Amino acid sequence: MNTVSLEQALAITQGALQRGKEMSAAPLTVAVLDSAGVLVSLQREDTASLMRPDIAIAKAWGSIALGRSSRGLAEMAAARPGFMQSLNTLGEGKILPAPGGVLIRDENNLIIGAVGITGDLSDVDEACAVAGIEKVGLKADCS
Repeated sequence: MNTVSLEQALAITQGALQRGKEMSAAPLTVAVLDSAGVLVSLQREDTASLMRPDIAIAKAWGSIALGRSSRGLAEMAAARPGFMQSLNTLGEGKILPAPGGVLIRDENNLIIGAVGITGDLSDVDEACAVAGIEKVGLKADCS
């Protein structure tokens, strides 16, 4: 199975946090999950609130579980709220449909993981995720 490596996950996390600093973002929390939805890296900036790790993981986990970004999941939730509620029940509450969860694709366009970021506005979270992924030469999928 192709999956994001620890080295890549750590570099993605650092790249995302660096982009957050460049954007003057609020304190961020960044989670990187592998293609099986297992946590590889989690970093929380000082003063980020207590629930931020769970939120970041849920954004990434939902993306892996359903094969689309958490922005796509938010659009799905708006269009079909009952269906999204059912999916979240099946996923034991681990899906958070808000932008900031971005799929990681390799050079063959295979999903090898996902990044979940929280702490600022969802669009800022997503931009930081994309920057981290692209920093290591992988493809960010926000669809």
